[in-house]
Amino acid sequence: MISALQINRLTMAAVVERNAIWIVLLVLLLAGTALSDAFLRPVYLGNVVRQLAPVGIAAVGVTLVMVLGGIDLSVGAVISLAAVICAVQMDGKTGNIPWALGTTLLAGAVVGLANGLLIAFSRASPFILTLGSSLAVYGLTQIYSGGTARGVIAPEFREFFNYRIGGIVPVLALAFLLVALAGALALRHSRHGRSLYLIGSNPRAARITGLPITRITLVTYSLSGLLAGFGGIALLARSGVSGTFSGRGLEFDVLAAVVLGGTTFEGGVGGVGGTVAGMLVLFVAFNMVNMAGLNYNAQLIIKGTIIIASSAAYGYLKRRE
Repeated sequence: MISALQINRLTMAAVVERNAIWIVLLVLLLAGTALSDAFLRPVYLGNVVRQLAPVGIAAVGVTLVMVLGGIDLSVGAVISLAAVICAVQMDGKTGNIPWALGTTLLAGAVVGLANGLLIAFSRASPFILTLGSSLAVYGLTQIYSGGTARGVIAPEFREFFNYRIGGIVPVLALAFLLVALAGALALRHSRHGRSLYLIGSNPRAARITGLPITRITLVTYSLSGLLAGFGGIALLARSGVSGTFSGRGLEFDVLAAVVLGGTTFEGGVGGVGGTVAGMLVLFVAFNMVNMAGLNYNAQLIIKGTIIIASSAAYGYLKRRE
């Protein structure tokens, strides 16, 4: 017979397991205060969220894809393409900003839709297909830009996205948080979101129940492309530069945050809340690395270690079930 103490221990263990990433974030912030008391200041936290906004926005879309049981390695390339398109279409004119934003988001959604079509109808590995589309998008970006940074950014564009509400919260940070909130609500409370969990955990059962798997796949990958496009806009607003490879490697930041947040490569598990926490853990850790005087290569080691450790831990927990 299970005693009340054992039940309490099991309950506590379950709570800790569900909130482990948030506990890690708290520990990191407390450890960071040993390096600088700025780690717990609202302005610093606003800067961290502003810094991660381009990657974080794209990570929300990739979370949806991975819950579905897929993967999207093209987000880094789409971010690069989006930054270039937005700058070129803006051409330094305030009146062009709505057109530039709309065109950029549409381009991202089209790439995502192409990925979805390939995956839904070819039945090939999403890993290989989105890796191939990533290379193709980088090629398109080079052709479109002529291989150099193009376009002129309207000053009002950067001023708006970098404006601090109340002197603390940058608009870029708020944009990321709103996207994350919308993604979390859609994933947990919409029919589409619940369908993603069913398809990701048991595709055969989802097919038997009559779920429109092809349509859901197309919509989900289109959303991933759209949000990667928005990530490119955010990156352009943050950096002010439309480099043709500005998003190169960011797909690994995205994957590290999503996996660290508890969304698995197998599908059917995870959520946007965990991704937000994973993103915060990553960027707080990167800031600690910088403050410790270590270089960018140390950040690469951290990213790789996080992906490996998270995947290994999930495999270990699955074997224990």
